[in-house]
Amino acid sequence: MSTTALPPPVTHDIETISLIGFVHGVSHFFHLLLPPLFPWLMVDFALNFTAVGTTMTVFFVISGIGQAAAGFFVDRFGAFRVLAAGICCFILAGIALHFANGLPGLLIAAGLAGLGNSVFHPADFTVLNRHVSQSRLGHAFSVHGLSGNLGWAAAPVFMTGIAAVSGWRDAALAASLLALAALAVLFWRRQAIADPRGEYASRPPEKAVPPLAFLRVPAVWLCFLFFFLITAAFGAIQNFSSPILQALYGLSLASAASALSAYLLGGAVGIVLGGFLAQKNAHDWLIAAALGIAALLALLLASSLLPAWSMLPLMSAIGFCTGIAGPSRDLLVRRAATARFGQAAFGRIYGFVYSGLDLGLALAPLLFGRLMDAGNFTEVLFGIAGFQILAIFTALRVGRAG
Repeated sequence: MSTTALPPPVTHDIETISLIGFVHGVSHFFHLLLPPLFPWLMVDFALNFTAVGTTMTVFFVISGIGQAAAGFFVDRFGAFRVLAAGICCFILAGIALHFANGLPGLLIAAGLAGLGNSVFHPADFTVLNRHVSQSRLGHAFSVHGLSGNLGWAAAPVFMTGIAAVSGWRDAALAASLLALAALAVLFWRRQAIADPRGEYASRPPEKAVPPLAFLRVPAVWLCFLFFFLITAAFGAIQNFSSPILQALYGLSLASAASALSAYLLGGAVGIVLGGFLAQKNAHDWLIAAALGIAALLALLLASSLLPAWSMLPLMSAIGFCTGIAGPSRDLLVRRAATARFGQAAFGRIYGFVYSGLDLGLALAPLLFGRLMDAGNFTEVLFGIAGFQILAIFTALRVGRAG
C-alpha cells in the first residue's frame, strides 16, 4: 500500500479540525459585528429599530447569494485562498464600521461582513471532507458547530465591553484586529488545509462534473429545503423567544434572556454529543428522532400549562435536541454530495445547500414578525414546531435519496 493511500494521522486531523473550527468561530463572531452596538448606533445616528434591522437583512441576503457562488470558487481555486479572501472582507467590514457616519456606512459594513461570511461553509466543509479521515468526520463537524456557537457567545461580550469603555468605533477597530489575527493564523498553519503535492496525481481522476449538474439532483434540493426549515425555526427562537416567554409565562426580561441562553448552551452540549452519535451512520433517523423531540417540546411550550420555573430546563432541552442533529445534518449533506459526484463538487454543493441557512435566518423575522405584532405568541411556537416536523420529512427523504 502506498503512503498516499493511508488515512491521515491523528495529529493532522486534529490540526485541520482545530484550524477550521477557529476560523468558523471568527465567522460567527462577525455575524454579530453590528447587533451588540445597536444601542450606541441608534443614538449617534438617530436610527430606529427598523433602520438598524436592515443591516442584518443586508448581511444575510449577501451572505446567502455569496454562499451559493462561493462554492464554485472553492472548487476552482481551493479552500485556502477563498477563506483568506473571506477574512479580508471581515477586516474591511470592521474598518468600514469604524469610519461609518450614518446608515449607508453601516450597510456597507454589513455587506462586507456578509460577503466574508459567505465563503466559510463551502470552504470549511470541503476541507473537512477532504482532509479528515472518515472515522473522525462526526467529531470534526461537532467541533465546527460548537466553534460557531462560541463565536456567537464571544461577540456580544467583546463588542459591548470595548464599546462601554472606549466607544463603538474602537470596538469596530478591535474586531478588525481580531480578523487580522485570524488571517495570520490561517497563513501560519496553511499546511493543515493544503493538499500535499502529488496527492491528486496518485488518485484515479474524477469524472468531470458540469458546473450546474448538481442542481438536477433532487437530494441537493431537499438538503437546501431542510436547511431553510431548521434555520427558520432557529431564527424564530433566537429572535422572539424572550418576548414570547414574557407574555405566556410572565417571566422577567432577565429570566427570559436566561432561557434563551439556556437554549444556546443546550445546543452546544447537544452538538458535542451529536458528534459521537453521528459516527453510527444512521444520520437521517437520528435527525428525525432529535428534531421530533424538539418539536414536541415546542408544542408543550405552546400549551402555556407549564410552571414558569420549568422554562430554563425546557428551553435547554429544545436546544440540546436541535444540537444533537447538527453533525448528522452535515454528514447527510456529504452523503448527498458524494453519491453522485465524489469530491469534485463539494464546494458548490455545500455552498448551495447552506445558502438555505441564510435564507431561513433572513426570512424568519418576516414570517413570524406579523404573528408577534398581532400578539399571537402561541401560533409562533406552533410554527416553530411545524418547521421542525417538515425538516424531519426532508431529512428522511434525503436519506433515501442518498
